[in-house]
Amino acid sequence: MGHLIALLTVLIWGTTFISTKILLEDFSPVEILLIRFVLGFLVLTAIYPRWLPFKEKRQEILFMLAGLCGICLYYLLENIALVYTQASNVGVIISAAPFFTAIAARFIIGDERLNWNFFVGFVLAMIGICCISFSGQAALQLNPLGDILALLAAIVWALYSILVRLLNQYDCNMVQATQRIFAYGIIFMLPIACYDGFDVSTDLCLKPVNLFNLLYLGIGASALCFVLWNWAVKLLGAVKSSVYIYLTPVITVATAYIVLDEQLAPVALCGVFLTLAGLIVSQYRELKK
Repeated sequence: MGHLIALLTVLIWGTTFISTKILLEDFSPVEILLIRFVLGFLVLTAIYPRWLPFKEKRQEILFMLAGLCGICLYYLLENIALVYTQASNVGVIISAAPFFTAIAARFIIGDERLNWNFFVGFVLAMIGICCISFSGQAALQLNPLGDILALLAAIVWALYSILVRLLNQYDCNMVQATQRIFAYGIIFMLPIACYDGFDVSTDLCLKPVNLFNLLYLGIGASALCFVLWNWAVKLLGAVKSSVYIYLTPVITVATAYIVLDEQLAPVALCGVFLTLAGLIVSQYRELKK
């Protein structure tokens, strides 16, 4: 169940780079971020209107850090990266998150051992991801600022996965916990939105293509997927669940080819197969069971 949940979540998340890229034509990165997670928060509140009670200081600090890392910083870095580089580049670089998650889990939590298959799978996946990334300069061009921001986003996501694992020790209702994380994320975003100048017109929001993508990001990729991802981390652990992020470039590049007409060079197909092979090898022990 945990593997199926993680797979479904990443399948949806892999297409969000495209939706964000489209919305960047009419909105700033901070505007997209705030609208997206306010919509997600409202949907979670409608689904489960009861607020999670305050229990202890440590738990609340973990919620705050999760909101800061997983909602505010990660998506802010990702959205700004999309301004400076292509959607395919961002999807590829974000795929380094499992490696950072494994390192963080080993040194922060200390209870998730790293087996040979994880490292072999990581190497295969990274070779595949590099094949996708460098398959054609006409389609995937390096941009230092955008690519560095995407790499920082991957590191921040690794920290978020560890924080979720620590929060799962409290056995909270998953919808309520995600709602609390969203609330803190929105609070951290508000000063940035005020500084950046939040100026969104109703006409732009109701524009069919914008409305569809905002609802897709807010309801599907935020409210639904964050609940599912937190559930997957609870069932599998931070390392095993994060390995599914290897699929992100495969999904993103395929969607970018269809929607944004970002060309897919032949060598990228080899990268797709290597990435999938890396995922299978990384999950070898689970598949064997």
